[in-house]
Amino acid sequence: MGKKITLYDTTLRDGAQGEDVSFSMEDKVKVARKLDEMGFHYIEGGWPGSNPKDARFFQTMALGSPLRFTKIAAFGSTHRKGLSPEEDSNLKALLDTKVKVVTIFGKSWDLHATQILEVTPEENRELIFNTVSFLKSKGLQVIYDAEHFFDGYKRNQAYAISTIEAAARAGADYVVLCDTNGGTLPHEVYEIVSHVRKLIHLPLGIHAHNDCGLAVANSIAAVRAGVEMVQGTINGYGERCGNADLITLIGVLQLKMGYECIPEELLPKLLNLSRYVNEVANLTPSKNQPFVGKSAFAHKGGVHVSAILKNPAAYEHIPPEKVGNVRRVLVSDLSGKGNIFYKANELGIELNKYDLKVQEVLKKIKDLEDKGYQFEAAEGSLELLIRKTTGEFQEPFGLESFRVTIEKDKNKDSTSHATIKVSVGRDEEITAAEGDGPVNALDNALRKALSRFYPQVQDMKLVDFKVRVINGDKGTAARVLVQIDSSDGEDVWTTIGASENVIEASWHALVDSVQYKLLKDKKMKTTQKVFDEKEVTAADLEMESGLRRGLSL
Repeated sequence: MGKKITLYDTTLRDGAQGEDVSFSMEDKVKVARKLDEMGFHYIEGGWPGSNPKDARFFQTMALGSPLRFTKIAAFGSTHRKGLSPEEDSNLKALLDTKVKVVTIFGKSWDLHATQILEVTPEENRELIFNTVSFLKSKGLQVIYDAEHFFDGYKRNQAYAISTIEAAARAGADYVVLCDTNGGTLPHEVYEIVSHVRKLIHLPLGIHAHNDCGLAVANSIAAVRAGVEMVQGTINGYGERCGNADLITLIGVLQLKMGYECIPEELLPKLLNLSRYVNEVANLTPSKNQPFVGKSAFAHKGGVHVSAILKNPAAYEHIPPEKVGNVRRVLVSDLSGKGNIFYKANELGIELNKYDLKVQEVLKKIKDLEDKGYQFEAAEGSLELLIRKTTGEFQEPFGLESFRVTIEKDKNKDSTSHATIKVSVGRDEEITAAEGDGPVNALDNALRKALSRFYPQVQDMKLVDFKVRVINGDKGTAARVLVQIDSSDGEDVWTTIGASENVIEASWHALVDSVQYKLLKDKKMKTTQKVFDEKEVTAADLEMESGLRRGLSL
């Protein structure tokens, strides 16, 4: 492993400034401990001078069991004009946290000094110098964040350099160059950091925002130019367009460039870390996130799948398991025979890719997708289609008819009723049920009708229901795709249906959902039977062996 890169995570402070991101104090403690487990070097816990929640976080971390690996940093600004560092409440709050690391930001751009802080350029340098000197006198490690450094450098190079020289003279341990507006380009970052490195003989860091979609690229450019610390957030959370995504940066720096960011044995836990923080933040993971996204190693095109069957490296830049991810093959109208062959084998269905049934399955999928079906996210319906086409699964029941009615008057909430007639073999069952809506009524009626034949369907419940318009140009006559997630308490599976009639589309998805449950139970029984037979065989062999030994005696 090559040179070490110091990871500085600011998910709990800068990341929490992102839209839709909010952490409770308890959430912050959970994330901090997870980052410690992953070997991060620094965690910026928050700005104790700005809100009570952050102050409580530092108190809680101080009282709890110490972190194994990570140092907690408290964040703040330079002292205010007209106050000495000793008098500044912001700096007092930093000292009250009892942390050993503080991160201070100051202005590098003369525009901010004169128009935002309303101080002279010289007074701004004095604020930086005095603040860093004061905190160093208290025995603290000081990380100085040079806010707006790249914008300041491009507009007044000499002044921007003089501000970080003030921090260096005052004893700062790190000088971090910040692309606060996120508007700098990678080649500019490389050139500017290379120049600064010749002038400032301290460890340098980079703090990049993503307003041009370049936060990761700019961080990599800075590392190439010699910075030793990379600041960012998990999953790229942050104000406006976010910060540099540390998940992606770890993947690139460690797997592509040979740097050491976290212990190598923890790399396969990157996916878990990304999802954990998403869950704590109550945010939906991005499918397209590099390295750890659900689509990062998903293959849809027939040519691609055909190639990875021969050698995954043909269309994968790294093995997905290196970061804890998995390879996925999607089936759609863009699929080739390789997609079907791969998926069938993944589902435990024995198929030869030259089997004519593969072509039959492929044709059915393409025809159905032309009618609005989408099998990429509906593996329950996909498995049923493959097994039915290959003859491995027979329809367990048939629909004779159904009727759904909705009643509404001005004084009452609407009510829904469904009547259904199904056949199982030569038997028929007619039943009715109510529901909170037409689909719920139909679902209740279907499972009620089938419960005499298949009692296990009563264990099922619908956990999610989505409707998407396929061809919106037709207005209320548009074809719709219905996607249903069902669960039996052990597994969750997804099925789909499509039609111009939302009730009929829902019916198709409901039927697939019930049939998948019956298929799943059948597979479990078959597996258990095989297992039991193996146990019996082993016991018989042992008994026979014992008898033979007895006879020989």
